[in-house]
Amino acid sequence: MIRFECDYITGAHPKVLQALVDSNLEPHPGYGEDEYCARAAQLIRELCQAPEADVHFLVGGTQTNTTVIASALRPHQGVISTELGHIALHETGAIESTGHKVLTVPTQDGKLTAQQVEQICREHLEDEAMEHKVQPGMVYLSHPTELGTVYTRTELEAICAAAHRYHIPVFVDGARLAYGLAASDITMPDLARLADVFYIGGTKSGALFGEAVVITNDSLKRDFRYFIKQRGALLAKGRLLGVQFLALLSDGLYEQIGQQAVAQALRIKKAFQDKGWPFLVDSPTNQQFVVVPDPVYERIRQSYSTEHNGKPDPDHTAIRFCTTWSTRDEDIDALIRDIQAL
Repeated sequence: MIRFECDYITGAHPKVLQALVDSNLEPHPGYGEDEYCARAAQLIRELCQAPEADVHFLVGGTQTNTTVIASALRPHQGVISTELGHIALHETGAIESTGHKVLTVPTQDGKLTAQQVEQICREHLEDEAMEHKVQPGMVYLSHPTELGTVYTRTELEAICAAAHRYHIPVFVDGARLAYGLAASDITMPDLARLADVFYIGGTKSGALFGEAVVITNDSLKRDFRYFIKQRGALLAKGRLLGVQFLALLSDGLYEQIGQQAVAQALRIKKAFQDKGWPFLVDSPTNQQFVVVPDPVYERIRQSYSTEHNGKPDPDHTAIRFCTTWSTRDEDIDALIRDIQAL
C-alpha cells in the first residue's frame, strides 16, 4: 500500500532527526527556557523581519489554534472562519469547548474574503439586538486552506484591512505554511507585517511534532505562556521543539520541503488532468482533490491510501492525494502509470 492520505505519515526529516540525536544528551532547562528555543525564536524573528515579535513553541495544531483563539477573545466573542476551516470541521469542537463560538461563513474554494469579514462585522454592529448575539472578535484563516488553495498577498492585505477597521485581530493557521510559501506570493515577512498572530507549522512539514507561534500584535502578547500552560500545550522537554525548528528553518530546509512536496503533487495533478477528470478546486499545493468515477476509486484504493472527500454525485467520489517531504519518486511514478492505465 502506497500512502498519500496525509502529510505526516512518516517521522521527521533526516536533518531534523539528526539534530535531535546530536543534542539528545545535553541537559537543558525545561518548558522552552533553553538555548535551542532562544536561538530558534531569534532565527524566526530574523526570517520574519519582525525583531519585536514574540515567538512560542507549542506541540500540535489543535492545541495551537485553541490556545491562540482562547487567549485573544473575551467571553462574549467568537471567531470568524469559513465553514471548511479546520477549527470548524476537524477539531472536535475544541474552540467551542473554551466557551467561544466559531462564526462560519460559506465558501466554494476554502478561502475567506474581505467582503465576508466586512459583512459579518457590519451586520453585527447594525443589529439592534447585537448584545444578545456573539460578537465577532477574531478572524481565522489558514494558508493553505483545507482545500489546498492559497491566498494572494493582495487578498491577505484586504482581509487584514477589513478586520482592523473593526479593531479585531487576524490569526493565520500555518500548519501547512511550507506549502503555502512554495505556491503563493505571500512570505513570512508579509505574514508578520499583516497578521496579528500566525504560526509556522512543523508537524506537517518535516518535524516530529511542533508549531511555532509568532505574535506581532502587542495586545496579544501579555500572559500568553499562561494560556499555553492552561491549555496543556507547554511541553516540559521544550528543547525538543527548539531543536527541530532550528534545524527546519536553517539553510533553507523549510522552503525546500515545501517546494519538493508541491512539485510531487503537481505531477499527480497533471496525470489526472491528462485523463480529463475534474478537481474539486484548482489547488497549487501539496493537496490535490480529484473527482473520479466510483469504479476508478475502487481500483485506486486497492493500492493507494487516500482520503475520501465525499461524493459530488451518486456516481463519483472525490479523493485527496497529499504529498510531503518524504514522498518518493518511485511512488509517484507507480501512481502515474496506474492512472494512465485506468
